[in-house]
Amino acid sequence: MSIPQLLLCLSLSMLCISSKPTEKKDRVHHEPQLSDKVHDDAQSFDYDHDAFLGADEAKTFDQLTPEESKERLGVIVAKIDTDKDGFVTEGELKAWIKKAQKKYVYDSVERQWQEFDMNQDGFISWDEYRNVTYGTYLDDPDPDDGFNYKQMMVRDERRFKLADKDGDLTATKEEFTAFLHPEEYDYMKDIVVQETMEDIDKNGDGFIDLEEYIGDMYSHDGDADEPEWVKTEREQFVEFRDKNRDGKMNKEETKDWILPSDYDHAEAEARHLVYESDQNKDGKLTKEEIVEKYDLFVGSQATDFGEALVRHDEF
Repeated sequence: MSIPQLLLCLSLSMLCISSKPTEKKDRVHHEPQLSDKVHDDAQSFDYDHDAFLGADEAKTFDQLTPEESKERLGVIVAKIDTDKDGFVTEGELKAWIKKAQKKYVYDSVERQWQEFDMNQDGFISWDEYRNVTYGTYLDDPDPDDGFNYKQMMVRDERRFKLADKDGDLTATKEEFTAFLHPEEYDYMKDIVVQETMEDIDKNGDGFIDLEEYIGDMYSHDGDADEPEWVKTEREQFVEFRDKNRDGKMNKEETKDWILPSDYDHAEAEARHLVYESDQNKDGKLTKEEIVEKYDLFVGSQATDFGEALVRHDEF
Protein backbone atom coordinates (compact mmCIF):
# COMPACT_ATOMS: atom_id res chain seq x y z
CA MET A 1 0.00 0.00 0.00
CA SER A 2 1.37 3.44 -0.92
CA ILE A 3 1.80 6.19 1.66
CA PRO A 4 -1.02 8.36 0.22
CA GLN A 5 -3.34 5.33 0.30
CA LEU A 6 -2.31 4.63 3.87
CA LEU A 7 -2.94 8.26 4.79
CA LEU A 8 -6.36 8.08 3.21
CA CYS A 9 -7.24 4.81 4.98
CA LEU A 10 -6.18 6.24 8.36
CA SER A 11 -8.25 9.37 7.78
CA LEU A 12 -11.29 7.35 6.75
CA SER A 13 -10.92 5.01 9.72
CA MET A 14 -10.89 7.98 12.09
CA LEU A 15 -14.06 9.30 10.53
CA CYS A 16 -15.71 5.91 10.97
CA ILE A 17 -14.67 5.74 14.58
CA SER A 18 -15.99 9.19 15.41
CA SER A 19 -19.32 8.51 13.72
CA LYS A 20 -20.24 5.54 15.93
CA PRO A 21 -22.54 6.91 18.64
CA THR A 22 -21.53 4.32 21.25
CA GLU A 23 -17.79 4.15 20.47
CA LYS A 24 -15.45 6.26 22.61
CA LYS A 25 -12.44 7.95 21.02
CA ASP A 26 -9.48 8.02 23.39
CA ARG A 27 -7.00 10.85 22.86
CA VAL A 28 -5.10 10.24 26.12
CA HIS A 29 -1.49 9.06 25.77
CA HIS A 30 -0.63 6.69 28.62
CA GLU A 31 2.76 5.14 29.34
CA PRO A 32 2.37 1.41 28.68
CA GLN A 33 3.11 -1.19 31.34
CA LEU A 34 6.64 -2.61 31.23
CA SER A 35 5.33 -6.17 31.27
CA ASP A 36 2.07 -8.07 31.50
CA LYS A 37 3.65 -10.37 34.09
CA VAL A 38 3.36 -10.00 37.87
CA HIS A 39 6.33 -8.25 39.47
CA ASP A 40 7.19 -10.78 42.15
CA ASP A 41 10.90 -11.53 42.36
CA ALA A 42 10.21 -14.27 44.90
CA GLN A 43 8.57 -16.27 42.12
CA SER A 44 10.57 -15.23 39.03
CA PHE A 45 12.40 -12.35 37.40
CA ASP A 46 10.21 -12.47 34.28
CA TYR A 47 8.86 -8.95 34.86
CA ASP A 48 12.39 -7.56 35.20
CA HIS A 49 13.50 -9.35 32.03
CA ASP A 50 10.60 -7.88 30.05
CA ALA A 51 11.24 -4.42 31.49
CA PHE A 52 14.97 -4.48 30.80
CA LEU A 53 14.91 -6.01 27.33
CA GLY A 54 11.36 -5.72 26.03
CA ALA A 55 9.14 -8.79 25.95
CA ASP A 56 10.22 -10.08 22.52
CA GLU A 57 13.95 -9.76 23.17
CA ALA A 58 13.56 -11.30 26.64
CA LYS A 59 12.27 -14.50 25.04
CA THR A 60 15.44 -14.87 22.96
CA PHE A 61 17.61 -14.91 26.09
CA ASP A 62 15.64 -17.85 27.48
CA GLN A 63 17.18 -19.98 24.72
CA LEU A 64 20.79 -19.08 25.66
CA THR A 65 23.17 -20.81 28.04
CA PRO A 66 24.07 -18.83 31.19
CA GLU A 67 27.49 -18.08 29.68
CA GLU A 68 25.93 -16.75 26.47
CA SER A 69 23.45 -14.64 28.44
CA LYS A 70 26.24 -13.11 30.51
CA GLU A 71 28.29 -12.34 27.40
CA ARG A 72 25.39 -10.62 25.64
CA LEU A 73 24.47 -8.77 28.82
CA GLY A 74 28.01 -7.42 29.00
CA VAL A 75 27.63 -6.01 25.49
CA ILE A 76 24.34 -4.37 26.50
CA VAL A 77 25.96 -2.80 29.59
CA ALA A 78 28.43 -0.99 27.34
CA LYS A 79 25.51 0.49 25.39
CA ILE A 80 23.69 1.58 28.56
CA ASP A 81 26.79 3.42 29.85
CA THR A 82 26.33 6.35 27.50
CA ASP A 83 28.94 8.62 29.10
CA LYS A 84 31.51 5.76 29.05
CA ASP A 85 32.65 6.32 32.63
CA GLY A 86 32.51 2.62 33.49
CA PHE A 87 29.36 2.90 35.59
CA VAL A 88 25.64 2.52 34.95
CA THR A 89 23.49 5.04 36.82
CA GLU A 90 19.78 4.97 37.55
CA GLY A 91 19.31 7.64 34.91
CA GLU A 92 21.11 5.61 32.25
CA LEU A 93 19.14 2.49 33.21
CA LYS A 94 15.88 4.42 33.02
CA ALA A 95 16.76 5.73 29.56
CA TRP A 96 17.65 2.22 28.40
CA ILE A 97 14.40 0.73 29.73
CA LYS A 98 12.36 3.43 28.03
CA LYS A 99 14.16 2.76 24.76
CA ALA A 100 13.65 -1.01 25.08
CA GLN A 101 9.94 -0.44 25.68
CA LYS A 102 9.68 1.82 22.62
CA LYS A 103 11.17 -0.78 20.28
CA TYR A 104 7.89 -0.95 18.38
CA VAL A 105 8.23 2.76 17.63
CA TYR A 106 11.75 2.39 16.25
CA ASP A 107 10.74 -0.72 14.30
CA SER A 108 7.90 1.27 12.72
CA VAL A 109 10.31 4.02 11.67
CA GLU A 110 12.76 1.47 10.24
CA ARG A 111 10.01 -0.02 8.09
CA GLN A 112 9.14 3.38 6.61
CA TRP A 113 12.63 4.81 6.33
CA GLN A 114 13.59 3.30 2.97
CA GLU A 115 10.37 4.45 1.33
CA PHE A 116 10.89 8.07 2.32
CA ASP A 117 14.68 8.33 1.91
CA MET A 118 14.45 8.54 -1.86
CA ASN A 119 18.09 9.44 -2.57
CA GLN A 120 19.42 6.97 0.04
CA ASP A 121 21.64 9.58 1.74
CA GLY A 122 20.69 8.52 5.25
CA PHE A 123 18.40 11.51 5.81
CA ILE A 124 14.82 12.41 4.95
CA SER A 125 14.23 15.91 3.67
CA TRP A 126 10.91 17.68 3.88
CA ASP A 127 10.67 17.55 0.08
CA GLU A 128 11.12 13.77 0.11
CA TYR A 129 8.46 13.29 2.74
CA ARG A 130 6.04 15.67 1.02
CA ASN A 131 6.45 14.07 -2.40
CA VAL A 132 6.08 10.49 -1.15
CA THR A 133 3.17 11.24 1.17
CA TYR A 134 1.08 13.59 -0.95
CA GLY A 135 2.38 13.19 -4.48
CA THR A 136 -0.30 13.85 -7.10
CA TYR A 137 -2.94 14.64 -4.48
CA LEU A 138 -1.59 18.21 -4.39
CA ASP A 139 -2.27 18.61 -8.12
CA ASP A 140 -6.00 17.98 -7.66
CA PRO A 141 -7.78 21.05 -6.26
CA ASP A 142 -10.97 19.08 -5.66
CA PRO A 143 -10.24 15.46 -4.70
CA ASP A 144 -13.16 13.04 -4.76
CA ASP A 145 -12.64 11.91 -1.16
CA GLY A 146 -13.28 15.41 0.21
CA PHE A 147 -10.01 15.72 2.14
CA ASN A 148 -8.06 18.97 2.06
CA TYR A 149 -4.57 17.58 1.38
CA LYS A 150 -2.96 21.01 1.17
CA GLN A 151 -4.19 21.79 4.65
CA MET A 152 -2.91 18.43 5.90
CA MET A 153 0.46 19.12 4.27
CA VAL A 154 0.78 22.51 5.97
CA ARG A 155 0.15 20.83 9.31
CA ASP A 156 2.71 18.12 8.57
CA GLU A 157 5.29 20.73 7.53
CA ARG A 158 4.84 22.59 10.81
CA ARG A 159 5.40 19.38 12.76
CA PHE A 160 8.37 18.37 10.59
CA LYS A 161 10.09 21.73 11.18
CA LEU A 162 9.60 21.38 14.93
CA ALA A 163 11.05 17.87 14.95
CA ASP A 164 13.99 19.11 12.85
CA LYS A 165 16.11 20.50 15.69
CA ASP A 166 18.86 22.04 13.57
CA GLY A 167 16.41 23.64 11.15
CA ASP A 168 17.95 22.33 7.93
CA LEU A 169 14.66 20.81 6.71
CA THR A 170 16.37 17.41 6.73
CA ALA A 171 15.54 14.82 9.37
CA THR A 172 17.89 12.37 10.99
CA LYS A 173 16.38 9.05 12.03
CA GLU A 174 15.83 10.36 15.56
CA GLU A 175 14.21 13.58 14.28
CA PHE A 176 12.01 11.58 11.91
CA THR A 177 10.96 9.39 14.82
CA ALA A 178 10.00 12.53 16.75
CA PHE A 179 8.00 13.70 13.73
CA LEU A 180 6.06 10.42 13.40
CA HIS A 181 5.66 9.85 17.17
CA PRO A 182 5.69 13.32 18.78
CA GLU A 183 4.03 12.08 21.98
CA GLU A 184 7.25 10.18 22.79
CA TYR A 185 9.43 13.33 22.90
CA ASP A 186 9.23 16.11 25.49
CA TYR A 187 10.15 18.84 22.98
CA MET A 188 7.28 17.73 20.71
CA LYS A 189 4.52 17.56 23.30
CA ASP A 190 3.31 21.10 22.71
CA ILE A 191 2.56 20.27 19.06
CA VAL A 192 0.55 17.22 20.19
CA VAL A 193 -1.54 19.56 22.34
CA GLN A 194 -1.86 22.16 19.58
CA GLU A 195 -2.97 19.63 16.98
CA THR A 196 -5.48 18.11 19.39
CA MET A 197 -6.98 21.50 20.18
CA GLU A 198 -7.20 22.36 16.47
CA ASP A 199 -9.05 19.09 15.84
CA ILE A 200 -11.60 19.62 18.62
CA ASP A 201 -11.97 23.43 18.74
CA LYS A 202 -14.71 23.78 16.13
CA ASN A 203 -15.56 27.45 16.79
CA GLY A 204 -11.92 28.52 16.55
CA ASP A 205 -11.78 30.45 19.84
CA GLY A 206 -8.61 28.67 20.99
CA PHE A 207 -10.35 26.67 23.71
CA ILE A 208 -12.26 23.39 24.06
CA ASP A 209 -15.69 23.79 25.61
CA LEU A 210 -17.86 21.00 26.97
CA GLU A 211 -19.85 20.39 23.80
CA GLU A 212 -16.70 20.33 21.65
CA TYR A 213 -15.12 17.91 24.11
CA ILE A 214 -18.11 15.56 23.97
CA GLY A 215 -18.60 16.05 20.23
CA ASP A 216 -15.09 14.82 19.54
CA MET A 217 -15.75 11.43 21.11
CA TYR A 218 -19.48 10.96 20.59
CA SER A 219 -22.01 11.63 17.84
CA HIS A 220 -25.70 11.65 18.71
CA ASP A 221 -26.52 10.29 15.27
CA GLY A 222 -30.22 10.91 15.91
CA ASP A 223 -30.27 9.18 19.32
CA ALA A 224 -31.93 11.17 22.08
CA ASP A 225 -30.40 9.26 24.98
CA GLU A 226 -26.67 9.40 25.64
CA PRO A 227 -24.79 6.29 26.80
CA GLU A 228 -23.68 6.25 30.43
CA TRP A 229 -20.02 6.75 29.51
CA VAL A 230 -20.90 10.04 27.80
CA LYS A 231 -22.64 11.27 30.95
CA THR A 232 -19.54 10.25 32.90
CA GLU A 233 -17.33 12.21 30.49
CA ARG A 234 -19.50 15.29 31.00
CA GLU A 235 -18.93 14.97 34.75
CA GLN A 236 -15.19 14.41 34.18
CA PHE A 237 -14.98 17.60 32.14
CA VAL A 238 -16.72 19.72 34.78
CA GLU A 239 -15.04 18.20 37.82
CA PHE A 240 -11.50 17.44 36.59
CA ARG A 241 -10.67 18.66 33.07
CA ASP A 242 -11.81 22.29 33.47
CA LYS A 243 -9.60 23.08 36.45
CA ASN A 244 -10.28 26.82 36.61
CA ARG A 245 -14.05 26.30 36.20
CA ASP A 246 -14.42 28.73 33.30
CA GLY A 247 -16.40 26.26 31.16
CA LYS A 248 -13.60 25.46 28.72
CA MET A 249 -10.16 23.88 28.54
CA ASN A 250 -7.10 25.99 27.75
CA LYS A 251 -3.75 24.67 26.50
CA GLU A 252 -2.44 23.60 29.91
CA GLU A 253 -5.71 21.90 30.86
CA THR A 254 -5.74 20.07 27.53
CA LYS A 255 -2.13 18.96 28.08
CA ASP A 256 -3.00 17.60 31.54
CA TRP A 257 -5.83 15.63 29.90
CA ILE A 258 -4.09 14.05 26.91
CA LEU A 259 -0.55 13.81 28.36
CA PRO A 260 -1.09 12.95 32.03
CA SER A 261 1.84 12.64 34.42
CA ASP A 262 1.55 8.91 34.94
CA TYR A 263 3.52 6.86 37.44
CA ASP A 264 6.99 6.40 35.95
CA HIS A 265 7.36 2.63 35.69
CA ALA A 266 10.78 2.87 34.02
CA GLU A 267 12.16 5.02 36.83
CA ALA A 268 10.81 2.64 39.47
CA GLU A 269 12.29 -0.39 37.70
CA ALA A 270 15.69 1.31 37.28
CA ARG A 271 15.73 2.10 41.00
CA HIS A 272 14.80 -1.51 41.79
CA LEU A 273 17.54 -2.98 39.56
CA VAL A 274 20.21 -0.73 41.08
CA TYR A 275 19.09 -1.52 44.64
CA GLU A 276 19.18 -5.26 44.04
CA SER A 277 22.55 -5.27 42.22
CA ASP A 278 24.59 -2.52 43.88
CA GLN A 279 26.92 -4.59 46.07
CA ASN A 280 29.03 -1.73 47.41
CA LYS A 281 26.02 0.60 47.76
CA ASP A 282 27.58 3.53 45.90
CA GLY A 283 24.38 4.21 43.97
CA LYS A 284 25.69 3.04 40.59
CA LEU A 285 26.54 -0.26 38.95
CA THR A 286 29.68 -1.65 37.42
CA LYS A 287 29.59 -4.19 34.61
CA GLU A 288 30.75 -6.81 37.11
CA GLU A 289 27.90 -6.07 39.52
CA ILE A 290 25.33 -6.36 36.72
CA VAL A 291 26.76 -9.59 35.29
CA GLU A 292 26.99 -11.05 38.81
CA LYS A 293 23.20 -10.59 39.07
CA TYR A 294 22.62 -11.50 35.42
CA ASP A 295 19.54 -13.61 36.17
CA LEU A 296 17.77 -10.47 37.49
CA PHE A 297 18.36 -8.63 34.20
CA VAL A 298 18.09 -11.40 31.61
CA GLY A 299 16.96 -15.00 31.30
CA SER A 300 18.80 -18.09 30.15
CA GLN A 301 18.17 -21.79 29.70
CA ALA A 302 19.02 -22.25 33.38
CA THR A 303 16.53 -19.71 34.72
CA ASP A 304 13.87 -20.85 32.27
CA PHE A 305 14.39 -24.48 33.29
CA GLY A 306 14.41 -23.55 36.96
CA GLU A 307 11.12 -21.70 36.66
CA ALA A 308 9.65 -24.67 34.81
CA LEU A 309 10.63 -26.88 37.74
CA VAL A 310 8.99 -24.48 40.19
CA ARG A 311 5.78 -24.52 38.14
CA HIS A 312 5.92 -28.33 37.99
CA ASP A 313 6.37 -28.57 41.78
CA GLU A 314 3.37 -26.31 42.31
CA PHE A 315 1.21 -28.75 40.39
